[in-house]
Amino acid sequence: MSSERNDTAHGDSTHPAHSDVNFEASDINTRSILLSIFYLGLAVVITFIVTVFIFWFASYRAAQSDSVMPPSHQGIGPTLPPEPRLQGIKGHVNDPQQDLREKIAADEKANQSYAWVDKQAGTARIPVDEAMKIIVSKGLPSVPAPAEEKKK
Repeated sequence: MSSERNDTAHGDSTHPAHSDVNFEASDINTRSILLSIFYLGLAVVITFIVTVFIFWFASYRAAQSDSVMPPSHQGIGPTLPPEPRLQGIKGHVNDPQQDLREKIAADEKANQSYAWVDKQAGTARIPVDEAMKIIVSKGLPSVPAPAEEKKK
C-alpha cells in the first residue's frame, strides 16, 4: 500500500479523511479488457467462417467424387467380398436367426440322446439328466493329488 498522498481535491466528504488512506483514480484499465474481448470474439467469428468454407468445400469435393465413376468401373455392379461372408449382409443366402434356431435345436437334441463319441475307446454320450443322476448316486470321481516335484 502506498503512503503517498493523493489529493484529488474533489471536496467529497464520502471518502475517509485520513492521512494514510489514498485512492487510485482507476484500478482497472477497462479499455484494454474490452479490446481483448472484442479481438477474441472477432477471432472466433473468423475461425467459424473459415471452418464453414472448409466444410462446404470438402462436401462439394466428396459429392463430386462420388458422382464420377472411373472408366474402369463403368458398367460393373457392386462386387461382394469373398467367402466366408458374415451372416446377415446383402448377398448372403442364409437367415442368421434361422441358423441360430437350427443350431440350438441340434444342441438340445444332442444333449437328450445317446450316441457313441468314440466306439473304439468306449466313449459314449448320454443325456444330461442321466449324467446328473449318475453323479448324484456315485459322486464325482476322485482325482489323485499331483506328485510334488523334488528339489535338487
